[in-house]
Amino acid sequence: MGPTPAFERLRTEVLWQGRRLSMARVVVRAPDGEEFEREFTQHPGAVGVIAVDDQGLVTLVRQFRAPLGTTVLEMPAGTCDHDGEDALTTAQRELSEEAGLEASAWRRLARLPVSPGVTNQETTVFLATGLRPCPTAREGPEERAMTLEQVPLDRVVELAAAGELIDAPTLAGVALAQLIVSGARP
Repeated sequence: MGPTPAFERLRTEVLWQGRRLSMARVVVRAPDGEEFEREFTQHPGAVGVIAVDDQGLVTLVRQFRAPLGTTVLEMPAGTCDHDGEDALTTAQRELSEEAGLEASAWRRLARLPVSPGVTNQETTVFLATGLRPCPTAREGPEERAMTLEQVPLDRVVELAAAGELIDAPTLAGVALAQLIVSGARP
């Protein structure tokens, strides 16, 4: 099986610009020469942190998510919205702000597209270990009302199977963290 034929992006038009998101229309040329349009949201990217303590507990947050109209159990996470800040620095800031934790060891697990059919958003997920408490600096009503939950790393997948954890990047990050913590992945 050979390489996939290339699609060529010809032009992009911003249809709407918000504070963090925009809606774009892109014109693409297919390998057979046909041109077509697709619309999608543009996002600056996000980070998430699988924070595992020395007892194997993962710190998760339960936070209101307006698009779903309910609270969601997920890893501490945030948008890459500080100009010039790299993903690791953003992850360190988010873990501190949301969970009140600092870590002595950090490892990048993956860069995950969230919903590649409708947005270019990618979430870069990190594993944080060697945790210690620090002050929180929660911003906005959702963060001020969030709660923390500690779950054994090897039980997080069970929460997904039970419908308690629906956030895909959190689930993928936990699966990767389990491989590292168990020693199955270098």
